[in-house]
Amino acid sequence: MADIFDVIADATRRELLQLLLDASLRGDGGTGELSVSELVERMDATQPTVSKHLKVLRDHGLVTVRDEGQHRYYTVDSAPLEEVEDWIIPFLSADFDPDNDGSPVFAAWAGANVAGAGSSVGRVAADASHQARSLIEGAQEKLQDVQEAVSKRLPWKSHD
Repeated sequence: MADIFDVIADATRRELLQLLLDASLRGDGGTGELSVSELVERMDATQPTVSKHLKVLRDHGLVTVRDEGQHRYYTVDSAPLEEVEDWIIPFLSADFDPDNDGSPVFAAWAGANVAGAGSSVGRVAADASHQARSLIEGAQEKLQDVQEAVSKRLPWKSHD
């Protein structure tokens, strides 16, 4: 049996997952489900090809299916991708270049075969994490300064 990395390595399966994710994120009150025929319509693939790839995704728990009459409705289930996340996180913070503009990240996302894109993704993610952490620490320091200033002005508070 293929592992999760083999499953998501296929471009057709990634496109199916993206379509199902987009359907689940739409804020139009929809069910987040797409039928096989809707998926075929949105992709440049035949119904047997789409069904074959949906079966692989279903067998690995990445999609769930609901039968209604002769129609099958699919939804994305991202829980199995936690294995991928657990594997990749150590790489995201291993080394990073704060001067990177993110172009290789976009190229990798767009499906280009870019050497070193994986480490670039890690660098960008680690940089963003560092920036967020710095902003939070700065905000905490300012909040502490404000609390001290307010405490000094309160008449019932003893001053040290």
